[in-house]
Parts: sequence; C-alpha cells; structure tokens
Amino acid sequence: MLTKMGIAAKKASRFLATATTEQKDNALNEIAKGLINDTENILLANEKDIKNGKENGLSDSLLDRLALTVNRIEDISKGVLEIIELTDPVGKIDAEFTRPNGLSIKKVRVPMGVIGIIYEARPNVTADAATLCLKAGNAVILRGGKEAINSNIAIAQSIRASLKRAGFPEDCVCLITDTTRESSNALMRLNKYLDVLIPRGGAGLIRAVVENSSVPVIETGSGNCHLYVDKFADKNKAVDIVFNAKTSRVSVCNAAETLLIHKDIASDILPLIKTKLDEKNVEIRGCETTCKILGEDIIPATDEDFATEFLDYIISVKVVDSLCEAIDHITKYSTGHSECIITECPDRANKFTANIDSAAVYVNASTRFTDGGEFGFGAEIGISTQKLHARGPMGINELTSFKYIINGQGQVR
Repeated sequence: MLTKMGIAAKKASRFLATATTEQKDNALNEIAKGLINDTENILLANEKDIKNGKENGLSDSLLDRLALTVNRIEDISKGVLEIIELTDPVGKIDAEFTRPNGLSIKKVRVPMGVIGIIYEARPNVTADAATLCLKAGNAVILRGGKEAINSNIAIAQSIRASLKRAGFPEDCVCLITDTTRESSNALMRLNKYLDVLIPRGGAGLIRAVVENSSVPVIETGSGNCHLYVDKFADKNKAVDIVFNAKTSRVSVCNAAETLLIHKDIASDILPLIKTKLDEKNVEIRGCETTCKILGEDIIPATDEDFATEFLDYIISVKVVDSLCEAIDHITKYSTGHSECIITECPDRANKFTANIDSAAVYVNASTRFTDGGEFGFGAEIGISTQKLHARGPMGINELTSFKYIINGQGQVR
C-alpha cells in the first residue's frame, strides 16, 4: 500500500514541480473554500475522535489539541488563504555568477519532491502540512496518530476533492489510514520515494523517527522552554510574560515549562507570580529556596522535573545565584526550542542571547511567539530544533532545496 502511495506521490510531485504560482494559489483557494463547505462532515468526524479519546483516557491537554470547532476550522481555512499571500520560493535565484571560463551559474530554489510527515493528535496539522507543501511545490504523504484518524480522513478527503476541482492530481496529498506501528515503520523506510521525513509531536515520536528512519529527517522539537527572570527585570512584565508563556495554551511546544529567577528578586516576585498562576491552578514544583519562599503548598522539584516537557498546568521553578547559573541550567536541560530572559539591562540580555543555543531566544517577550504565523511565515510545518538546513519555525522556504543551472558556450574541461 505504501509503495503504491509513494509511486503516486512521486508522480504528483513531478506535476507540482512545474506548476505555476497562479495554479498553486488557485488550488489553495479551492482548498480553503472546501474546508469551510465540509465543516459539518469534519466536525462529525472529530466528535468520534473526541469520544474515543475520552474513553481511552486522553488528558485534557491532548483533548484540547485534538478538538476542532467551527472557529478552529475557520482559522485553518484562513491559514490556507494566508499561504496564498506568501511569496512562492520556487524558481527564486539565490545566487548568480559567471566563472572566468565564461560559465554562467545560477543557484535556483526547487521543491524537495515528496515530503513525509508523521504527527500525533493535532488534525489541523493535516491541513497545515498539506497546503504548505503544496505552495512549495511538494507532494506530501501524511501519517497522523490514531487519536485523530477520523478527523484526518475527513480533512484529507476535503483537500483531495478540492485538488481535483483545481485540476491537480489528488495524490499531491496522500494520507495513510493505517495507524499501526507497522505503517509508521514502513514510512520511515520509504527512502525510494520520500525525499525527507518530518516528525511532529512528542519527544518519544521524534526520537523513534530519528533513530529508525532511513529517510533523511528534519527533527522538529519537543519544547522544554525556559524563562529567566533577571535581577534587573521589570516585575509587571515578568508576571505577565510568565503567565502567558505558561498558561495561554499548555499543550503546545512553545509553552514555558521551567522558570528560573535570580536570587536578588526571588522573594519579591515569586509570590506575585504564584498569585497569577493560581488563577489557572498551575502546579509549582520548586527548588529548596522556592519552597521556603512560597511555603508548604509547593512540591519539591527533582532533576527529572527540570528535564520534563509537561504540556500541562505544571511548571518547575528554580532560584539561581547568577545569570551564568541560569545559562548553565538552560544549557543542561534545554531541548533547543525557545528560551527567554526578562531584564531591563541590555548588556545582560546580550550575554544571554549570545550564550543560549536555541532556535529562538527572546528578550522580554513570551516564548509563545515561536510560531510560523507569528513570525510572518504563514502556517508552519513545525519548529526545527536542529541546525542542518532548517531551524526554528519552518515555513515554505524551508520546504525547498536548490539546484545549479549552468549555461555555457561549448566549454569543456
């Protein structure tokens, strides 16, 4: 089944490689309209997934990732329309030069070809990934988790029908409906047809793909994101940023998981932060100093807590003696996603940004901004925490490669 899908996707990718921007944008417009027209069918499918998720004991945060509403489908459709407004990277000339022997060389952006994406309980990824790949001229094979299979099928069917109306091969977007481990393992070995594989989900999924895939992998990240409140921090900014970064949506990879606070400001600001976090019943797991300041309600933190991406209303807190200790702590426990310093001292902010080796490093702003839409890239394929090829929010430019086109006048070597 996967071999047949790979053959079909490869054929569709050849069509996409020469599709014009106008053709691709017309297809995206059809997809956006189709998602709205198919809202009822998508919601009915999503209800099945939510029901199954509750019966199988999914956490509230995972159910939130899984849930679709009329407003969320409208947002997905708007995201597709936003992709239309993005500059098509295919055909862009990155460099152009002439050698002494007269050879004219151009470095030109081209699609990757066929992209495979393995993801978990977020049905919006089905639409986001399909449409971003399409704009960048790539066919895509999607393999979502069993938790969202009904929703994924409904969304994929809507997209494929829209592609057909636009005169595109339906197999520009393929969905694997077998959610067993065997299908996931088989996709990881589909190197004859896949040009790249992107895992999008929790740490376990990403690790499994990186360790087992024979297809080149772009590693998207779990997010053990840190906030450091410096001794020169503005207290009001700090409280607001911590509250937003931790609680605005706990189930996403750019939510803050660890709070570090300089010892000189800890006694004053920790009670203020706790009072704010109490509004969302956030559980605090603190170091010994944090427990002394905030009292017996605080759960003592372990090393495992500082290494954990909670994806829940839980935050680990540590009081540090210096900026250097904060940097050392982040270096030890970070997954390379997003980190923030809250300070009014430019020199200390510069030291933090120079020493923290993560995809996104913030000064006085919530880590929740690490997002393709917030960066102006449109919907994203994921947040890359590696350094090869792509890093940070991956938009359409990161879904292309390049080739050299050389023009001569009969030169031989």
